Amino acid sequence: MKIIFLSTDMNIVDEWISKLEIDTYISCDDLESLNQTLSPLGSEIIIADYDTMSSEINKLISSSTLQQKLVILEKAPEILTGKMLISRGISAYGNSRMLSNHLKQIISALEEDKIWTYPELTAAIAKRDEESRLSKDAKKLIKKRLSEKELKVIYLVLDGFTNDAIANKLNITNRTVKAHISSIFSKLHVNDRVSLILLLR
Repeated sequence: MKIIFLSTDMNIVDEWISKLEIDTYISCDDLESLNQTLSPLGSEIIIADYDTMSSEINKLISSSTLQQKLVILEKAPEILTGKMLISRGISAYGNSRMLSNHLKQIISALEEDKIWTYPELTAAIAKRDEESRLSKDAKKLIKKRLSEKELKVIYLVLDGFTNDAIANKLNITNRTVKAHISSIFSKLHVNDRVSLILLLR
C-alpha cells in the first residue's frame, strides 16, 4: 500500500519515515496537494499529524468521501478524542512519537483491514456503562452464534479486559483466550476488538 504523510511539520514526517524504514511515500502539507495524489480506488494509507493539521483532517473526515485508510497521530493523544475519531470511521489513532514497532503494527493492521488503537483507548471504547449495555438484538446475536465459553470471554472483552486479565479471570491459558477471541471474530464477521465493540454497541 502507498503511504501518504499529511503534516506541515517535516521533522515529524522524517521521524515517521525513519521509523517505518520506507523509501517510497508521498508527503503533503495541505488538502489540495493531498486530493491531487489520492487514487479513486482508495488504496493508500494516510498518516496525518493532528497537531498541525486538525482543521484539515476534520474537514476530510466530515466530507465522508474518503476511501483511504486514515491514521491520526498526535503528541498527546486523548481517550475522548480517540473515541470520537474512531466512531467517525478513522482506521487508527495514537501517539505521533510512538515506537517504530507500534507504527509498523498500525500499517500491518490496516493492510489486514483492521482498526488499530492503543490499549487504553481500546479498553475505554469497550468499557460499558448503564447507557451502553448491549441491545436486545446484540444479545440475541451473540447467544445465537457463540458457545457458552465464548460468551464469558466476549463479556470480559466488552468490559475492557486484556487477554491476560481474561485468562486470569477464567482460569484458562492465554492461548485458549486467543483461540476463543479468534473464533468470536470469525463467527461475528469482524477483524478486531474495536470492530467487535462497534458492532455490538
